[in-house]
Amino acid sequence: MSTIIITDSTSYINPKLTSKYDVRIASLYVNFKHEEFKETDIKNEKFYSKMEKEGIPTSSQPPVGMIYSMMEEELRKGNDIIGVFLSSKFSGTYQSAQMVAAELLEKYPDRKVAILDSRSNSMQLGFAALTAAKLARNNVDFEEIVKATENNIERSRFLFIPETLKYLEKGGRIGKAGALLGSVLKITPILTVEKGMTEVYKNVRTKKRALDTMIAKMMEDHQAYNVQEIAIHHIDREDEAIALKERIQELINVNVFISSIGPVIGLHVGPGAIGIVYYTA
Repeated sequence: MSTIIITDSTSYINPKLTSKYDVRIASLYVNFKHEEFKETDIKNEKFYSKMEKEGIPTSSQPPVGMIYSMMEEELRKGNDIIGVFLSSKFSGTYQSAQMVAAELLEKYPDRKVAILDSRSNSMQLGFAALTAAKLARNNVDFEEIVKATENNIERSRFLFIPETLKYLEKGGRIGKAGALLGSVLKITPILTVEKGMTEVYKNVRTKKRALDTMIAKMMEDHQAYNVQEIAIHHIDREDEAIALKERIQELINVNVFISSIGPVIGLHVGPGAIGIVYYTA
């Protein structure tokens, strides 16, 4: 009997790590006018090129049947399940997983299933899922894994700088007035995710100042709470991400890696975005 970790495709965990720690991925979908893709089946470069040509698509959660099949397969084997999913304020994935878990626990009453709301996405979700997976691999007690994963969610932060606010405005993640104000005043916002929602952390006048402010907050958290690991997220800004990684590595001696944001979160944030995710001790 093992504890199996399930998360969704907006975690953007490196496939080598999902394989190493046996993390199962439930894929969300992106829907263009005439085509639908599993997020896990379309490469980022192809997606962003297609979005530029065809306009902003919509996204949809994994089918309930997919989640049901993934979970039942493990419960039938005698395994327990911890599911960690993107913010319930962004998608119905978490609610669907809760519904499926309740139904399956009636069928497999001797098994354990915990469904957690990461209250975020991208590697803020990914770090939580990996925390659970690493502990599960070491056969840590189920309840202890749940507790440690919830603690990781509480101790993580996501800061990012969008190139434009139009994608967030179109997706309903930020108000039309806020998007217009940012455009007119030439404000560069630093955004974060708080309690499952995209919020403005701080407004500054230039991207350089935004990057400086983002790094300053990370270092403040490091001095107070000891940052453990850092992901640099970007959309079509590889050179900027590399430069940011090098800058951070001069300041702090922890694992720092680069991760491109995929289609589902990318269609809401838009090309040109860059940001950091980290968690503390």
